Amino acid sequence: MEEVVIKDSRLRTAAGNMDSFIKIFVDAIYESVGGNLTSETMARLNADQLTLLAYDILQSEVMDGGFIQLIHNGYGGFIFMNPVAKMFKFWGLRDLARIVYDVHPLYKKYHEEIERDCTDEEFMAMFEHFPEFDDFDDEFVENEEEWTAAVAHYVDGHLDCFARIDKNE
Repeated sequence: MEEVVIKDSRLRTAAGNMDSFIKIFVDAIYESVGGNLTSETMARLNADQLTLLAYDILQSEVMDGGFIQLIHNGYGGFIFMNPVAKMFKFWGLRDLARIVYDVHPLYKKYHEEIERDCTDEEFMAMFEHFPEFDDFDDEFVENEEEWTAAVAHYVDGHLDCFARIDKNE
């Protein structure tokens, strides 16, 4: 496994800001694998580290453009074809896991059409063409803050699963 090291001073600067706290871990994990998440680099990370990266991608993509954007940008396989939902459930995020499980059949049904190269206009038309995603997008947006807090809480309670904290300044 790849060693991820985070200076304790960096964590102290993020105290009280769950997004900044999570970002420190996400950035350090990406840095440990050279900034690229590939099948080779994924093998060098543990399940918790991969799940945190999955949450970061899910949050970023869905908050910006919904599940259609997530799939169009090529992240559907990572989220829906790996045990991400199972890990979310293990982390105590049962409602988030349910959404991933519920969107999975839509991913399987539509991913080829959504993932194809297209113009911006054609991409925007996908939101009208695939309204099945709307309720899931809305539910994610409505609960994102709560889920992000739960992710930060899980990471904080299991620091050694994500990184070694370097207390030397």
